[in-house]
Amino acid sequence: MAAIYRHTQLGIVMFCALGSVIAAATGLSVRGANPVPRALLLLVGALLVMFSTLTVAVEDQVLRLAFGPGLIGKRIPLGSIRAVRVVRNPWYYGWGIRLTPSGWLWNVSGSGGVELQLTGGARFRVGTDEPEKLASVLRDAIQVV
Repeated sequence: MAAIYRHTQLGIVMFCALGSVIAAATGLSVRGANPVPRALLLLVGALLVMFSTLTVAVEDQVLRLAFGPGLIGKRIPLGSIRAVRVVRNPWYYGWGIRLTPSGWLWNVSGSGGVELQLTGGARFRVGTDEPEKLASVLRDAIQVV
């Protein structure tokens, strides 16, 4: 199914932070100063691949979220979304997958986001650098459903 909306955001801070850890650890290992275990480097590298991007797609009947290559993802049926609003996430909500006082948050970078009011009263936030555009597309899509 073709996406009505699709956007992939690069988590620049996450990418730089984890990339720096790998570079520093590799540099220390080359110099012979306390070699870093390969397992640790592999773990940090896997985290870099898994959480350095967040793809958001609005399709015919579903909102799809996927971190990195898509091994960690979520599907939210558009029919379960009751309201959409643009929000600003406080810095301390952080990045990744978090349970916040405002409900679950999936975020890879920045403070912009869209809050979904779901059936049953639950709230879910999607971090994005295009909050107004995503909110508009979702509002249009849930009216059609």
